[in-house]
Amino acid sequence: MFSNRALDKASELEQADRDQALRRVRARIGVGASAEFCQDDACGLPIPEARRLAVPGCRYCVDCQVLWERAR
Repeated sequence: MFSNRALDKASELEQADRDQALRRVRARIGVGASAEFCQDDACGLPIPEARRLAVPGCRYCVDCQVLWERAR
């Protein structure tokens, strides 16, 4: 059986991993003003304001971002 202390430590390590992954993602996204329209040549649709505010510096709509990440 695991002790509460071991579970707390595992939870802390897991949170640290998530925080590190989030920092890496934010570093790749960039900073500055987000594009108002998707920068993918085949798309060009408006990027919703909620996304532009949530992800500063975004250049792609959600669908194109997913495709771009999967291609990497």
